[in-house]
Amino acid sequence: MKTLMSYTNDFIGLIYPSICVGCGNPLWKNERFICTFCDFHLPRTNFHQEKGNPLDQIFWGRAQIESAAAYLFFNKGNTVQHMVHALKYKGRKDIGIWLGKQYGSDLKLSPYFDAIEYILPVPLHPKKFISRGFNQSEQFAIGLNSSMNVPVENQVLYRKKTSETQTKKSRFVRWQNVEDIFAVKEYQKLEGKHILLVDDVVTTGATLESCITALLRIPGVRISLATIAIAMS
Repeated sequence: MKTLMSYTNDFIGLIYPSICVGCGNPLWKNERFICTFCDFHLPRTNFHQEKGNPLDQIFWGRAQIESAAAYLFFNKGNTVQHMVHALKYKGRKDIGIWLGKQYGSDLKLSPYFDAIEYILPVPLHPKKFISRGFNQSEQFAIGLNSSMNVPVENQVLYRKKTSETQTKKSRFVRWQNVEDIFAVKEYQKLEGKHILLVDDVVTTGATLESCITALLRIPGVRISLATIAIAMS
């Protein structure tokens, strides 16, 4: 039997229908964020099933990692870009958590990610955090936690200084822009642990490489990577 709240939600949905982030069409009652059609056509990478995948290869010869995976392919104008944009610039934290839940269900079944002990989101500088109100990578981490049942640690890795936007910068300039801007503190709990470093979208890997460099100062630590998406040129 339907409750008064259920009838109220149905009425509100008729006046203010939820819209698919991907195509802009109204969502059905059982759909969240994107419609069934857009969800079916999401460009999933399946990198978590493949050692030596394209994300893994970005860090060959650059940083010591165990495994790397991205959930989706990011291309200009596609549904993934719309979702990430809504997450970062429209305050849709729920999208980041939902994406984390979805990918966490895949990662926990992968032999490359089934022994993760801590999840670390790439941190924002405090000024950027205050401006945005949240860390989009942390929302993704929260979603991963709910599916993988692995604790999120967001106090050990921190950003020492701000960096300019990476958009339209070359690979070398991106690396210079984030070189040595991360550091670790009170890291004893992570000694000898396998951690999962997570971010939203990876392009050249410069930001993640800088994080890895800082984290590798922790004795015995092993690092794997997971991102919402990878931008393929």
